[in-house]
Amino acid sequence: MTTPTDITLEAVSSVRQIAAQDWDACAHPEGSATNPFLSYAFFAALEESGSATARTGWLARHLIARSHERILGIVPCYLKNHSQGEYVFDHNWADAFMRAGGAYYPKLQVSVPFTPVTGPRLLVRADADQEGTREALIAGMIGLCGQLGVSSVHVTFAPEDEWKLLAQHGFLQRTDQQYHWRNENYASFDDFLATLASRHRKAIRRERRDALANGIGIHVLTGSEITEDAWDAFYAFYMETGSRKWGRPYLNRAFYTQIAETMADDIVLIMAKREGRWIAGAINFKGSDTLYGRHWGAIEHHPFLHFEVCYYQAIDYAIRHGLTSVEAGAQGEHKIARGYLPQLTRSAHYIADPSLRRAVRDYLVHERDYVEHASRELTEAGPFRKTT
Repeated sequence: MTTPTDITLEAVSSVRQIAAQDWDACAHPEGSATNPFLSYAFFAALEESGSATARTGWLARHLIARSHERILGIVPCYLKNHSQGEYVFDHNWADAFMRAGGAYYPKLQVSVPFTPVTGPRLLVRADADQEGTREALIAGMIGLCGQLGVSSVHVTFAPEDEWKLLAQHGFLQRTDQQYHWRNENYASFDDFLATLASRHRKAIRRERRDALANGIGIHVLTGSEITEDAWDAFYAFYMETGSRKWGRPYLNRAFYTQIAETMADDIVLIMAKREGRWIAGAINFKGSDTLYGRHWGAIEHHPFLHFEVCYYQAIDYAIRHGLTSVEAGAQGEHKIARGYLPQLTRSAHYIADPSLRRAVRDYLVHERDYVEHASRELTEAGPFRKTT
């Protein structure tokens, strides 16, 4: 299919059908912040490991915009027959539509599988016509929805500018919130603590002390420092915790093997050791200005160890390396007392059926109001000292 701008659009069934240099040129155009989850290496690991494939309900339909055989833009897109691993919940929409006799699945999901991290979804290389290519990609998503006869297109964890642009093309706007920590040019962790109200400052110092009370040592590993032994231990933690949370963890061992080979310098593994063996760990990915906390797990449970490994060590690392923020993943109001404040996340939804579209649109009006109100209240209740 072609657009009026003479851009040819094509949907492909594997990231391997796109050259790595073309994907990364679109995902990380010159001058932009790097996000490790948008890299070719990350998508290749998801798909080639079998973590995100047709068998697991993630059938790639990546949309490519070309001009004269040159790739100008990409939309990472999957055809899905369920709503697992997305972190933007539409199960109620699916149930309501199916009760009314409609078929909600399959649907198109524009996202990074299993990764609730905001980042561009309309990936356009720096030297392309930005406006024209993005318009073509949006038209392509809507066209692909009709061509495949699916119910909807869901663009999740989109940046605000794309969210607003998608709304101009009939996508419904949705918001939610996560909890992020911001680095206000702190020189040290104590410098950060000094900005907190006294009771929060004392509580964090006590938690950090108690977390290591049983002879536990913390090891921050990256690049070649992450040994196979550490990877094996971390995967065991991930499987133990993931099995309790989701029933079946989304990522397999082959995924971690591949990112260890292709993305080691983008990974910060924070591990806890006691009496010579690893007992807990958290995996983080490092962008140009942000540390992204992803998974945590443990085989021994000690008071406050989760907070130390996942939140406090991440803040420490960000301060030492001059990163501007830490994103600690989805959910968890307990993060607020530890300096992680609410941050809006955004998604956009194209619903083909008019009746379902009206119902979802009305629901989202009230949901956006609620999210905005809750975010404001939670921010005001944060741990930082009040200024007069």
